[in-house]
Amino acid sequence: MIEKEVDVLVIGAGAAGLGAAIGAAREGVDKVVIVERDERSGGILNQCIHNGFGLHYFREELTGPEYAERIKNIVKQYPNIDVKVEQYVHGIDYRRKEVSVVSTEGVTIYKPKSLVVATGARERPMGGILVPGTRPAGVFTAGVAQRFVNLENRLPGKKAIIVGSGDIGLIMARRLTLEGVEVVAVVERMPFPGGLERNIRQCLKDFNIPLYLSHTVVGIYGKERLERVIIAQLDENFKPIPGTEKKFDVDTLILSVGLIPQSTLFKDFLKIDPWTKGIMTSSSGRTSLNWIFAAGNCTVIYDLVDWVTEEGSTSGKFAAMYVKNNWEPAKFSVEKGQNVGLLFPTWYEEGTNLNIYIRVKKPLEIGTIRVKQRNNLLYSKKHANLMPSEMVNIRIPESKIGAGDIVVEVVE
Repeated sequence: MIEKEVDVLVIGAGAAGLGAAIGAAREGVDKVVIVERDERSGGILNQCIHNGFGLHYFREELTGPEYAERIKNIVKQYPNIDVKVEQYVHGIDYRRKEVSVVSTEGVTIYKPKSLVVATGARERPMGGILVPGTRPAGVFTAGVAQRFVNLENRLPGKKAIIVGSGDIGLIMARRLTLEGVEVVAVVERMPFPGGLERNIRQCLKDFNIPLYLSHTVVGIYGKERLERVIIAQLDENFKPIPGTEKKFDVDTLILSVGLIPQSTLFKDFLKIDPWTKGIMTSSSGRTSLNWIFAAGNCTVIYDLVDWVTEEGSTSGKFAAMYVKNNWEPAKFSVEKGQNVGLLFPTWYEEGTNLNIYIRVKKPLEIGTIRVKQRNNLLYSKKHANLMPSEMVNIRIPESKIGAGDIVVEVVE
């Protein structure tokens, strides 16, 4: 067993973790270590070979691997960053400030002065949609299917149906079609799509793939391999409407039914949002424990990887500031007002900019987003075509913000 003291330890080497390491290194701390369980850094970006990344962070459109390579090249510029792959976090003793990591080198006990959690998200499994029927081969999550096609050069099947119209599911509809798989439909239980409008257009409409809104899978059948999937329309209470069933003879079912923040390892000592399952943080990325920070999809599921890297950089910066001068300013709550479905972060810390991410509760043709602090109106602007599936990012500089709790609302 080896013991190592470090200034900032980052768990996860995806977009958030790499960004956190850069943010910490820029603050001038002596030692930043990233531990990553995969065989290489970059996270999920390595298998996302489509473009659309980097427009905000690099001002250039990149594929996932290109984006990851750009970030890794920045990391290499800092000699105080050490990236260690194939490292598995076994446990965290938050009282002793120790993180135990298992690898081929044995067991290493890291003693960080500050910790940044950047563990990303996991896919919701098949059990999450409670589909009746048999359990044959041929059922995959979208991420697994993406890995098969993009990294392992294997097709999951010949004829597929996709459940869930989130961005991953939409992108896989296009990817499978380009590889020769017949995608017969995308099925969405909500009355509106779950992904970005550009992905609806580029991945479905451009390839004439039908999208069934307010529908769900009500049956899966097959012996050794999937043979048939039955879908049905849903009423306003999300109950299947008898007589609306449609049958599809397919050998593959792709599930894109949502991402869940990877926060299980921390649920016993960090505050977790009971609805999103994400780690609750402040505007600096600080969690409910002052020496632990978090960033990326382990806190909230973002629309853009550019935002993930930015939030990682912020968390790393303030984690390093905590190491250097025990930085811990006053903290105020950020609360949901009317028509706000998702709101992040949970707290505002003095001395930081406020970077708010929201999703509305329902589609709105026009809505005014307001951010208020007592009698001070920090932000008020009309937004068109607000959708629950599209995250809105609002940036308020520190100079505008005073003391007191903050409320975010959307007024019709």
